[in-house]
Amino acid sequence: MSNHLVITAVGRDRPGIVKKLTSVITEHECNIENSRMTILGGEFAIILLVSGNWNTIAKLETLLQRHGDDLELMINCKRTEQRAAQPDTLSYHVEALSMDQPGIVHRVSAFFDERGINIENLNTDAYNAAHTGTPMFAITMTVCIPATLSIARLREQFMDFCDQMNLDGIIEPGRN
Repeated sequence: MSNHLVITAVGRDRPGIVKKLTSVITEHECNIENSRMTILGGEFAIILLVSGNWNTIAKLETLLQRHGDDLELMINCKRTEQRAAQPDTLSYHVEALSMDQPGIVHRVSAFFDERGINIENLNTDAYNAAHTGTPMFAITMTVCIPATLSIARLREQFMDFCDQMNLDGIIEPGRN
C-alpha cells in the first residue's frame, strides 16, 4: 500500500527550482502523482502529492524539512491518504469573469458553499484587458455537485448570482 505526502514549497523564482526539488524526490524513490506549480509575484510556489512506501516517504519528509534552506525553499510536508471516490456527485466546470473588485473569490465560493457544493480546484488570474487596460479578474473552478441537486435550478441560481455581481459566468459538465 502506498503512503502519500503533500509537499508545499515556496521560494524566490529562479531557474532550476523544479529540477532540484524533483531530483530529491526521485532520488528517494518516491513518485509525484499530482502537482501544481506557479509564479506568484516574485515567488515560485509548488504543491505536490508524492507517493511511496512508508520508509521512503518518512526519509523524504525528514530530509525536506531539514534541508529546505539548502534548496532555498520554505517547505512544509503533511501526510495524507489517497482521496476516496466521491459517489453520487457530478463534476462541473465553472468560469466567472469581471472587472477586478475585492471579494470576488469569497462571494463565488460562498455561493457554492451555501448549497453544499465542494470546490475541488480553483484558479484565479488578475490581468489588464488587452485594448482598454481595464483591470480584469477570472476564476476557473471544478466543483463537485451532489446528484440530489437540480442542475437546471443551480444553473439558474448561478446566472442570477452572476448578474447581481456583474460577472460573466458559465457552469457546464466537467471535462473528464
